[in-house]
Amino acid sequence: MASKSFDMIVIGAGPGGYVAAIRGAQLGLSVAVVEREHMGGICLNWGCIPTKAMLRSSELFHLMHRAREFGLSAEGVGYDLDAVVKRSRAVAKQLNSGVGHLLKKNKVTAIMGEASIPARGKVSVRTEDGETQELSAKAIVIATGARARELPGLEADGELVWTYKHALVPPRMPSKLLVIGSGAIGIEFASFYNTLGAETTVVEVMDRILPVEDAEISGMAKKAFAKQGMTILEKAGVKQLDRGKGTVTAHIEQGGNITKQEFDTVISAVGIVGNTEGLGLGELGVEVDRSHVVTDEYCRTKVEGVYAIGDVAGAPWLAHKASHEGVMVAELIAGGKPHPVKPSSIAGCTYCQPQIASVGMTEAKAKEAGHEVRVGRFPFIGNGKAIALGEPEGMVKTVFDAKTGELLGAHMIGAEVTELIQGYIVGRQLETTEQELMDTVFPHPTLSEMMHESVLDAYGRVIHI
Repeated sequence: MASKSFDMIVIGAGPGGYVAAIRGAQLGLSVAVVEREHMGGICLNWGCIPTKAMLRSSELFHLMHRAREFGLSAEGVGYDLDAVVKRSRAVAKQLNSGVGHLLKKNKVTAIMGEASIPARGKVSVRTEDGETQELSAKAIVIATGARARELPGLEADGELVWTYKHALVPPRMPSKLLVIGSGAIGIEFASFYNTLGAETTVVEVMDRILPVEDAEISGMAKKAFAKQGMTILEKAGVKQLDRGKGTVTAHIEQGGNITKQEFDTVISAVGIVGNTEGLGLGELGVEVDRSHVVTDEYCRTKVEGVYAIGDVAGAPWLAHKASHEGVMVAELIAGGKPHPVKPSSIAGCTYCQPQIASVGMTEAKAKEAGHEVRVGRFPFIGNGKAIALGEPEGMVKTVFDAKTGELLGAHMIGAEVTELIQGYIVGRQLETTEQELMDTVFPHPTLSEMMHESVLDAYGRVIHI
């Protein structure tokens, strides 16, 4: 096929790549996006979106069991796992086709195939039908994402040992489940399957579950999960898996002792590895460190005209970070002067029960960084809306610089906190201080009032506790 020339070629159509392509097109650039598997990438097809659809089903199942608390009756409550999965896949498919439509609407050339970068400004694409297309562009954006990390001896087989992909289209309902890793992915699947009745054990190698969260939030999450019947093992590791017929014997080390426990299903959620293979990055001179492309704050690699965004460019591994980097890079390529995306301003959300959300520094990190801090806390039990919802367990915690009043971080656990966190994100973006937050009138009755009270608490002015 004849050579095709573009202003910008994006490799990967996940939440980083397709957003970069659309923004580039909006700015008048001629743009092509190359995708080898699914429009929308892991997030839309095998990550954020389908997991939320499944978690919504388990949340409703949980609430149906609580019907009597609300003066309702629901008899013979059950579930159909195949139907739950079917709905989740339909949601993913709807959004996947939506991405295709958006690319078309914005006149982005979409090419399905496997891309490599044979030289600066050149992209070679092996298409689905086996043909090779040679493309050229002034700017190339690597947005190839990441995949599940597999530890030696703990590799997934799809039958007894699953990755997140297997867990999204399970061959059966686990009876006795082991989840290795307690980051967002591990905890979300543990929460989903535990709610549906699987006897669930979570093993975390660090000294606490959800190790990136504030220690108080981790502690509250652990108590909540234990109350739901989960077994949580911290400072523990799975050394070996003996696979039998329908069972796995896990060798779990904790405190120097190894115990053997039997499970019928293991989900491995021990981090991710960047998709850098097959692109020709080494020959091109693009630096890769531990499977992630090395970039500056503007996502530029060491090779002029080559950028990397999203998961392949390193932590935090979040779809919203990838999308904003995509916009920033497109604006940079189009000659604009965008602000770099600051990792400290990016919130993390975990959609387990109870939900967890945070932005900025934990209390410990703020102190480590040399800040004198003022910390506020407000419990869900003190909030009228939370009690009316039947969700009295949780907390909002805020961390301020004692000298300047800067909001350094916010950490939440409880119902709908993944929606509430946005208030603090906007506040941090606008460089708010405690005074503006205290002067803000929060509507009543809402869960958001706890955000106000948490700020008041940091300054000895809390009203409702």
